Amino acid sequence: MTVTVRVPAKVNVQLGVGGLRADGFHDLANVFFAVALGDEVTAGPGTAGVTLSCEGPDAGQVPLDDSNLAARAARLLAAHHGLAEPAVHLHIRKAIPVAGGMAGGSADAAAALLACDALWGLDTPAATLHDLAAELGSDVPFALLGGVALGRGRGELLEPLPVTGSYHWVFAVADGGLSTPAVFRECDRLREEAGLGATDTDIPTPDASPALLAALTTGDPKALAETLTNDLQPAALSLRPALAATLAAGTAAGAVGALVSGSGPTCAFLTDSAEAAAALAAALEASGTCRTAHPTYGPVPGAAVLPG
Repeated sequence: MTVTVRVPAKVNVQLGVGGLRADGFHDLANVFFAVALGDEVTAGPGTAGVTLSCEGPDAGQVPLDDSNLAARAARLLAAHHGLAEPAVHLHIRKAIPVAGGMAGGSADAAAALLACDALWGLDTPAATLHDLAAELGSDVPFALLGGVALGRGRGELLEPLPVTGSYHWVFAVADGGLSTPAVFRECDRLREEAGLGATDTDIPTPDASPALLAALTTGDPKALAETLTNDLQPAALSLRPALAATLAAGTAAGAVGALVSGSGPTCAFLTDSAEAAAALAAALEASGTCRTAHPTYGPVPGAAVLPG
């Protein structure tokens, strides 16, 4: 028996970053938006411990050892239920860019939690799965939830948000990744350099933008585009200046909104139709400013077990 879970990538339509806390984290106002571009994780019987395999365009960049969040998720779930060292094999089909600011590793962890829970017949309550997901990482709980949600704290304290309609996106994938911790450090450095200070005594705790929350309920991509913000974008551009050319190319080719996705280096472009998204993806690939470009849509539900 095997269990396959499909899990979405995310884009942050708002990423407000507070100052550096004493514990090394930052308070966030993080409006997550789940998109149809996603991974699949299949859990099945293994021979000893947690083993991993991976396929997809970026498979060679995915660690297949204990550092993989999906493997850690399987072990955490087993430990929570007092199970012996699990014998399970996890196969990951990657479509979400690796280290691209779209929470691919976190998505795989969420999928592994759900797949192993079903494989082992544990029926873990949703609230418990959320708590386990939060132990694994700030973005993992949202991958379980999906849709659109405001993440507070480190991003793990989620409040589902109302949204109207479907929105069409294009994600331009860069060569290589960016380290999320490195981007946060650069954000702190840039704030210090600007004389703003970088700690939570200098930078106030952010809140969700009322304009963005209102735009989500209109179903109008242009209204949403006008409210897109990412406090990490200056840091991502500082570490990877070439992203400015990608953003400019997408805007010139007709995107109604553009921003770096999360900590980057993937760039996200909002369009006003599926046809416009397909044309924009082709234009971005032709521009030479990205490795690949993927049209998709959202919001979509969170991690879900596939039938069969």
